[in-house]
Amino acid sequence: MATTTSKDAGQPAKPWLKSYPPGVPAQISVPAGSVGDLLVDACARSSAKPAFTCMDKSISYAELDSLSACFGAWLQSKGLAKGARVAIMMPNILQYPVAMMGILRAGYVVVNVNPLYTPRELEHQLKDSGAEAIVILENFARTLQAVVGRTSVKHVVVATMGDMLGIKGLLVNLVVRRVKKLVPAWSLPGHVPFNAVLREARSLDLKRVEVTGDDVAFLQYTGGTTGVSKGATLLHSNILANVTQLGVWVEDAFTERPRPANLIFICALPLYHIFALTVNALMGMQMGAQNVLIPNPRDIPGLVKELAKYRFHKLPGLNTLFNALLNNEDFRKLDFSELILTMGGGMAVQRGVAERWQQVTGNKITEGYGLSETSPVATANKVSGNEFTGTIGLPIPSTEISIRDEDGREVPPGEVGEICIRGPQVMAGYWNRPDETAKVMTADGFFKSGDMGFMDERGYTKIVDRKKDMILVSGFNVYPNELEEVAALHPGVLEVAAIGVPDEHSGEAPKLFVVKRDPDLTAEHLLAFCKENLTGYKRPKHIEFRTELPKTPVGKILRRELRG
Repeated sequence: MATTTSKDAGQPAKPWLKSYPPGVPAQISVPAGSVGDLLVDACARSSAKPAFTCMDKSISYAELDSLSACFGAWLQSKGLAKGARVAIMMPNILQYPVAMMGILRAGYVVVNVNPLYTPRELEHQLKDSGAEAIVILENFARTLQAVVGRTSVKHVVVATMGDMLGIKGLLVNLVVRRVKKLVPAWSLPGHVPFNAVLREARSLDLKRVEVTGDDVAFLQYTGGTTGVSKGATLLHSNILANVTQLGVWVEDAFTERPRPANLIFICALPLYHIFALTVNALMGMQMGAQNVLIPNPRDIPGLVKELAKYRFHKLPGLNTLFNALLNNEDFRKLDFSELILTMGGGMAVQRGVAERWQQVTGNKITEGYGLSETSPVATANKVSGNEFTGTIGLPIPSTEISIRDEDGREVPPGEVGEICIRGPQVMAGYWNRPDETAKVMTADGFFKSGDMGFMDERGYTKIVDRKKDMILVSGFNVYPNELEEVAALHPGVLEVAAIGVPDEHSGEAPKLFVVKRDPDLTAEHLLAFCKENLTGYKRPKHIEFRTELPKTPVGKILRRELRG
């Protein structure tokens, strides 16, 4: 809550603090300096340990320190001024952390780009950010070729899947190019191969650049679900705050089980996405963990084979990923004895999925919540204990959540309003878009999330849905999340999405799109199940079966495409 509550003066200003785990502070101090400093310190502390592993090849913290210094020095040698934007367009491969850390150390800004972007989307992001350089995997070079001439990009570094895999890399590149044919023909005159950059930079020194917490670290583009994709301007202080907040929050996990000497994180979510970037790469490095990078998490059998090689301790994911893993027979046979922390974010974790996960792994899913604009984590459930709350948890240290109505007034506990967030992890604004920034920031410094929810008396917040996704049935608000959660409890349902469709009687009517787990499932069966679990106006009026649902590369179901 904010510092005062307008409707109920008897309610404490921050009810969540009484629900905090023992030992977790109400406030954190944001470290001075830059994200680059944090990463250099991490490399010094854990120099001999593996930092990142991909396709069985590991690089140590010491190697990452050296390689990132080379990469940063090469960028500096091209005459880029402090604060220049450098784009990264790669999946989870070893070149990503090298480039990301090098860019930050050299005093530049990382612009994360989804590798699956179309030319139109890529052109918008490169133009909007003013990126002067890009590091791209050859698989996506043709996309860049189509638009690079219309952007400010002067320096193009092209990586291959096998660049950092030693001799094995030659075979990997052969398979990627010739067997799987994953590299469409491309031409980018003047580009420099990734490994050539590292060779050229051996004779260069990385110049020390004074970077403070007030400098920009990342331009993290929102998915464009509310219109044109905008760059959330994340300062070094925003990122350092969130890494610190998460660090003290997850410490609670080690009150029940001792901290392993060599932490192993699975990084199946893409590093260009803010969730994996902060929770895996940055927080992992601060903790001296080994991050196992998964280039293609959609290949569930391939992912399970990788998981089988490690006694992993932490696995961040989305509901769709957890669901897909649970439906893989080999996954259910894995050894989960070392798994301490399963973190769910990006979308609501459905109770049915959470319960099955706990049965299979012996570990609960700890659900958190955040956005690109909040670096990303704003709230999280306790990491100790076995309770799955079905909520997004409590505001993490130094964070306030205020639930507000359309007029910006705070509503009482239990009442639905817009979830508003204030804390040191909240962005500086949208890149070059003061108009858009003004729409989402309140006069008292809260970020308006666009998500609707309520806070209970204990300080736990429950999301009911995105403002714009609400279905209005005869004047009643119907929240797609609730319909999806209920339908997903039916044993014959694998995946489900709910939208509103026009209806001449009620204005809108709920419609479900369903992927079957049981091929014999009928619409009548599912409607009868919903009738048992939902009040009249919430029940779906239409059910359409699909073989798959449209998703973002991160695995979030795209309701807007279903509205089509």
